[in-house]
Amino acid sequence: MAISLRKSDEIKKLRAANKIVAEALELLQANTKVGASLKELDAMAEDYIRSQGAKPSFKGLYGFPNAVCCSLNEVIIHGIPTDYKLQEGDIIGYDIGTELEGYFGDAAVSVPVGKVSDEDLALIACAKDTLYHAIGEIKQGMRFKELSFILEDSIVSRGFVPLYNFCGHGIGKKPHEEPEIPNYLEGKNPKQGPKIKNGMVFCLEPMICQKDSKPIILENKWDVVSADGLRGSHYEHTVAIINGKAEILSLA
Repeated sequence: MAISLRKSDEIKKLRAANKIVAEALELLQANTKVGASLKELDAMAEDYIRSQGAKPSFKGLYGFPNAVCCSLNEVIIHGIPTDYKLQEGDIIGYDIGTELEGYFGDAAVSVPVGKVSDEDLALIACAKDTLYHAIGEIKQGMRFKELSFILEDSIVSRGFVPLYNFCGHGIGKKPHEEPEIPNYLEGKNPKQGPKIKNGMVFCLEPMICQKDSKPIILENKWDVVSADGLRGSHYEHTVAIINGKAEILSLA
């Protein structure tokens, strides 16, 4: 496994691509209102990304048809935008990628629509808090498996479980690079495998299920739900290892 080490000028370009992602996500959050259609929100984000001189990198990636993954309620990741109009009590996940001058950005949020249940707020908080907790724990020299263990421990401690078979990933001149970073420990020993080094850039993205970690892909071949049929949540940031610590690049 060859994990790229980025120079400071490359990290600067990755930060620029990720800033556009973050701004597009802020735009979507501000327009997440009852009556807004998923296709309208997708188009809004795509127009913004292109206005900043970037490309929506998900559009056409592996055949995905849109700029934004819009994952509604039970859909945890990779939701295809439809004509569905948001309703009070929904929760919606947005995942956006960009390409700017050959470098990629990627981040995601889950947000409530109007007033939602305490259970849904806890579900969303699990993804967000787990992400920020894990980022705060990253240190140069720790192993990626230790990071997966931290992610899993945070999720399980809140009474939820991680989605299996999908993971965080490296990012740079491609939208998905080495390493793969599951939200759970594979095997029993976190003290093995590649170490985190200065210059590495990668995405962490907790994907939260309520009871069952098993993923099911729906008939459109994209929407991913849990086998429990319950609502899920998803949060993501791109981070760079600078001076021994993780710095979030996907900030507006």
